[in-house]
Amino acid sequence: MRSPLLSPTRPDIDMPLLGLGVFDMDDETTARIVCTAIELGYRSIDTAAVYGNERGVGEGIRRSGIDRDDLFVTTKLWIDAHDEAGAVRAAADSLDRLGLDHVDLYLVHWPHSAGGRHRDAWRGLEAARRSGLARHIGVSNFSPAQLADLVELGGEIPAVNQIELHPFHTRRLERAAHEALGIVTESWSPLARGRVFGDPTLERIASAYGVSVARVVLRWHVQSGLVTVPKSSDPGRLAENLDVFSFALGDDDMAAIDALDRGEHVEPDYYRLA
Repeated sequence: MRSPLLSPTRPDIDMPLLGLGVFDMDDETTARIVCTAIELGYRSIDTAAVYGNERGVGEGIRRSGIDRDDLFVTTKLWIDAHDEAGAVRAAADSLDRLGLDHVDLYLVHWPHSAGGRHRDAWRGLEAARRSGLARHIGVSNFSPAQLADLVELGGEIPAVNQIELHPFHTRRLERAAHEALGIVTESWSPLARGRVFGDPTLERIASAYGVSVARVVLRWHVQSGLVTVPKSSDPGRLAENLDVFSFALGDDDMAAIDALDRGEHVEPDYYRLA
């Protein structure tokens, strides 16, 4: 079942609510999984330069035989190219590895804000978009204060902020800031690196609906208006993850999942890059 397109926050961005993440996969595994996912109905693929598997994503797309216009491909700028010329060059390098002439979304992967480098990175992404290398540009892991810094530049407002978000870290403040600016919230690590499995509240809800905990959590994401890109290298789980549009959670169950928030990061050390 193909993921519906995003409409509540930014109807101008034809971005599926649910896509495939390929973090921590080698090129050959990535190619195989991307091809399988596309055959199952996935139309959004999320990678990054630092993942080292952009070539695998491109190969998977080619193996699938899908029309490029039917896909939404995201990649990200790493912290070694946070200046205008560097960002444009990095975007071109990513496209060369992907074998594409543009990406649908290009993100600043981490703000790396020391010395205002997040502002330099954003100017670089604006230049990359003007050059036709990306249809849309956004950020990842930016705080509301760092987003405000970009707004003060007087240029484009990021289309997306991709942040760690799952039932144990629901990011209410960040989501409110995004909504005020018209920014799409996209969740990474939507299943909290597997920590959702075994949670008694989630198990109770899953049992009541006759579905898996993964489907409950991903349904919570999309029903909350969040874009998300779960990772899996198992074809059965890929199919299961995509099938979250055949049921809806009740208000009480949505509230029970919201109440699981405890501000828990899956990898606290990541945030030293911010």
